[in-house]
Amino acid sequence: MISDRIRMPDLARDDVGAIVVSQWSPCEPGRRQERVEQMFARLERVPWPPGVISFDVLLSTDGDSVLTYTQCAGQAENRFVAEVTDAEPTEYRLYRGGSRDARPVPGCIVVVSVQFDGPDQQRQRRWVDTVFAAMEAETEPHPDGISAYFHLSADGTKVLNYAEWIDEDSHRDALARSGRGTVGNAPEWRDVQEFSGVESSGFQRYRLLRSATGSSATGRPAHG
Repeated sequence: MISDRIRMPDLARDDVGAIVVSQWSPCEPGRRQERVEQMFARLERVPWPPGVISFDVLLSTDGDSVLTYTQCAGQAENRFVAEVTDAEPTEYRLYRGGSRDARPVPGCIVVVSVQFDGPDQQRQRRWVDTVFAAMEAETEPHPDGISAYFHLSADGTKVLNYAEWIDEDSHRDALARSGRGTVGNAPEWRDVQEFSGVESSGFQRYRLLRSATGSSATGRPAHG
């Protein structure tokens, strides 16, 4: 069936075993929509694995990057994602996350990507735990942050945070308030910034573009 585009992906559902993420930048901005259409055309031809729960396509707010987020019930369906997206996917497992009690519909998804200088699963967890310690130390957290879900790559080298915000401006405001590239002011954020072994880190703002669930072979725009 075709998913209801008013709903966002449920990152907290307990039947997800693996998440497969692909990310790419179109060579020519004008071909972005064409490539997305090609992906969904492939969904009409490629058998939908029984273990795939959802396939979501996000477009960066600057229009330069496309990210796919695929939830799988059991093992990661890397081959399926690679065949549909024509991009090399990365397998993740959800480690920690949380959201506001009264959860509004997010207008912006901020994807934070962290790359470490080598594989170390314990270090992945320590980094995420350090971020949670900083968030929990906030006396006045930004009111427009909705949720944050941290994923660990299966190869032990990456962390991905899928964070929901009211809109793009609210995330910009949170960064401006801290004045140091973090979404909070607590002293514990320094521990995050100085965490040993981080090779690179950055973020990209997205909006949900299209989605498919179940045996759907067709997606439709997220907003109309």
